[in-house]
Amino acid sequence: MTIDAHAAPALTRPTVAEVFVHAAARIHQAAAGIWPGEPVLLDAHVPSVTGYVHRARVGDRVLYGKTSILGVSLVSLLRGTRGSWPTVLQAQQEYEQRPDGLLVREAAQLRILSDPSGPQVCPVAGMRDGVIFTEAVPGPTLTDLLLVMPERTRELMEQPLAELRPLHRPGAARRLDPAGAIGERSIAGTFQRKFNEGADTYVDDLGAEHCDPETRAAIVELVRASVSRLRRLRMTLPAPVGTSLAFGDLKPEHVVFPAGPDCRPVLLDPGLLRGSPMVDLAKLLSRTVLVLITHRPGPAITRQILAGLALLALTRAGHLSARERRPWLRHLLTLWLIDTLNITTTYLSAPAALPLPRLGAAVVDRALALCLLVDAVSADLLDGGPGMGDRSLGRIAEVAA
Repeated sequence: MTIDAHAAPALTRPTVAEVFVHAAARIHQAAAGIWPGEPVLLDAHVPSVTGYVHRARVGDRVLYGKTSILGVSLVSLLRGTRGSWPTVLQAQQEYEQRPDGLLVREAAQLRILSDPSGPQVCPVAGMRDGVIFTEAVPGPTLTDLLLVMPERTRELMEQPLAELRPLHRPGAARRLDPAGAIGERSIAGTFQRKFNEGADTYVDDLGAEHCDPETRAAIVELVRASVSRLRRLRMTLPAPVGTSLAFGDLKPEHVVFPAGPDCRPVLLDPGLLRGSPMVDLAKLLSRTVLVLITHRPGPAITRQILAGLALLALTRAGHLSARERRPWLRHLLTLWLIDTLNITTTYLSAPAALPLPRLGAAVVDRALALCLLVDAVSADLLDGGPGMGDRSLGRIAEVAA
């Protein structure tokens, strides 16, 4: 979420109703323009804090239509960082025609990735006036499968990463024009935008519409301390150089297994950017830990999933020497913490009227526990010492319980 201004006074901010009515109408109009003569029915809204998504029936096909307003998250927009609704509408008319719009780049990335040598991704059905339509991909997600077959955690997690091998190879960055990258979904870039030097008001307002005053005060204090530590830890990370690509938005709910767990998965919603494969591993681990903490599946399943995550990390670092593994693990854990803090604070800053996905609502419910976790592990990382990974797993298990 881009934070380039303090939140506007409530009376001048766009409302959820204004944004949703406009976005739904644009999706309907775009579908009618692409497929004239076909009946168009907007079936069900899909809760999201980034763009507006609606399942649509166009003739006999089920599609997902998504629109982005000014390329920023709905949370940012509804906080008033782009001005009043009339101001936003005027700017949106121009934004929809820009060749570098967020969803124009996403559609281009999906087409690039649809090459037979690349990962399996959801097909683009159409694009018009800033609205992208993708084919529905039925089947269980990685989240669903992890919770019912936790003993296969490492194997299941390896499958989307295996799909990304063509992107993770040196030289893969040549496939993507730098102007076509989606840097908005970068873990470190998002952290820098959210928690820049002028973000005090943003942090002060966290949980304003979701938490009681005592919980809010604790969360704000924990976030401030964690941001301070993570800024220092981020300075120790390797420079984001190299010639490989990262998928950029690899999350368990974006990995679908239409033919079951023993077949290749399909990946949704890319955010390709030039970066290390570590970016994809870190986000996948971060969001899987969120699944554990918000679903709380019980001690036995939690232990199995955490054991699978540990084995996955060990396997990924298997080619490194003992001396190299320590900074590698520090890098991975730092990115995990940054991503966890990014998404937790996004959900906490959402207006109460904005429908949240199930995971988002659960994150808000367990926000204090998540902030305590980030606070404790970031302190561990700064202190150093052996056993960083084991201590982190132990802390996750405690919170998930």
